[in-house]
Amino acid sequence: MALVRRLDPWAPPLVLMAVIFVLSGQPSLDSGLGLIDTVGRKLVHAGEYALLAALWWRAFRERLGDRRAALAGFVIASLYALSDELHQLLVDGRHGTPVDWLIDTAGAGVAAWYLGLRRRVRA
Repeated sequence: MALVRRLDPWAPPLVLMAVIFVLSGQPSLDSGLGLIDTVGRKLVHAGEYALLAALWWRAFRERLGDRRAALAGFVIASLYALSDELHQLLVDGRHGTPVDWLIDTAGAGVAAWYLGLRRRVRA
């Protein structure tokens, strides 16, 4: 039980990062729905990086405080998004782009902003 408590704040963001890595290693995730597929995937990307930033905020907030934890979550998520785009450059059928990194980072930024704003309003 003590091990579970120690892993609790750290496991969720690490698991999400592993899932992102595995999905990025797939040759194609295109559903064939054209524009709907493209827009949907971009929204999912922004959402998954928002979730990643929030999970890192959750892991760090007791050690760093809310605002610094939100910043740490944002930075980690943005750097991981960059590494994800570089990873996709090495996968046949995939391509990494600066625009995709910006979309992922925007998702992380929205989460960090919300968490910082929410905490200030409550205080």
